[in-house]
Amino acid sequence: MAQTLLEQLRKITTVVADTGDIQAIEQVKPQDATTNPSLITAAAGMPAYSQIVDDVLLEAKKNLGDGADDKAVAKEAFKHLAVAFGKKILAIVPGRVSTEVDARLSYDTEKTLAEAHEIIKMYADAGIDKKRILIKIASTWPGIKAAEKLEQEGIHCNLTLLFGLHQAVACAEAKVTLISPFVGRILDWYKKDTGKEYEGADDPGVQSVTTIYNYYKKFGYKTQVMGASFRNIGEIQELAGCDLLTIAPKLLHELDEKQAELPRKLDPKNAEGHQIEKLTIDEKTFEEMHAKDRMAHDKLKEGIEGFSEALEKLEQLLAKRLAELGANKEQTVGAK
Repeated sequence: MAQTLLEQLRKITTVVADTGDIQAIEQVKPQDATTNPSLITAAAGMPAYSQIVDDVLLEAKKNLGDGADDKAVAKEAFKHLAVAFGKKILAIVPGRVSTEVDARLSYDTEKTLAEAHEIIKMYADAGIDKKRILIKIASTWPGIKAAEKLEQEGIHCNLTLLFGLHQAVACAEAKVTLISPFVGRILDWYKKDTGKEYEGADDPGVQSVTTIYNYYKKFGYKTQVMGASFRNIGEIQELAGCDLLTIAPKLLHELDEKQAELPRKLDPKNAEGHQIEKLTIDEKTFEEMHAKDRMAHDKLKEGIEGFSEALEKLEQLLAKRLAELGANKEQTVGAK
C-alpha cells in the first residue's frame, strides 16, 4: 500500500505540531509541539479551553492578593497560561514543548534570562524536567546572548523569528539547541517586494532554510534546524530531510491525505561537498549584516511587534474574563 507524504516525512524528519490547540495535537500525534503568543492567544479564546484560562486567572489572583487590579492579574497570568498549555501538551506528546518568553523583552538579555528561569521553575514545580522544555526566544543579538547563557546552564533553547544566515550562524556559535527559520514569512516578504509568485525550489524561504541547513552540516554544528511557518505543503516537500519541521495541523492533515513519492531534499552527506565560506559573527558584524538584509530586518521587527500585540490582546482578554469571573462570583454570593 502506498504511503502518505506524512508517513514518509516522519521517517527522515522529526515532525512537530505548530499549535496551541490541544485537541488538534491529540489528532495529529506529533513528536514535539511549539507554541507562540499568537497561537496561545487563539487557543485561550476557544470555549474548549475556558477552564484552563479560568484556573490560571484565579491562581494569579490568589498569588497577587485581593488588592491587585484586573490588569495586574492578567499580566501575571499570561506567563502561567503558556505553561498551563505546555503542561497539557506534554501529557500528549512524547518529546518537548517550546514555550516563548515575552516578545517585548526581545532586546533585553537580563530580563529574557529572568523570564526563562521563571518558566523553567513553573514547569519544575509541576514535576516536569527541563529536558522536555525549549525556551523560545527571538533571534535578536540580545536574545541569542541570553540563549547562550541558558544553554550553559543546561536549559535548551529554540531561537525563533529567524530570517537570515547571520542570525543562524550566531545561534550556532552560541550552541543553541535548535533554530526556527520562518519559511512562509520569507516567501510573503519576497512576493510583496517583487510582485512575483514562487514555487518549489525557487521559494526564497525554502532556499534560506536549505542554505542554513547545508552551512550547519558542512561545519559540523550541533544546533538543529526546524523549518517553520509554512504556507503550503510544497514548501514542506522541498525541505524533506530537515532535522525538524514544525507544521500547522491543517497542513499536517493535507500531508496525511496525499499519497505520492517524497524524495529526500536535505541530507548531511550532500552538504559535505558544498563550497561554503565560513563566517565569523560578532555583535558588530551581526548588526551590519542585519541592517543590509532588508528582508531579515523587516520580518524580525514585524514578528516581534506582532507577537507583542498578541500578548497585549491576550492580557486584555484575560482582564475581561477576570472581570466576568468576579461578576459571576458576586451574583452567586448575592443569590445565597
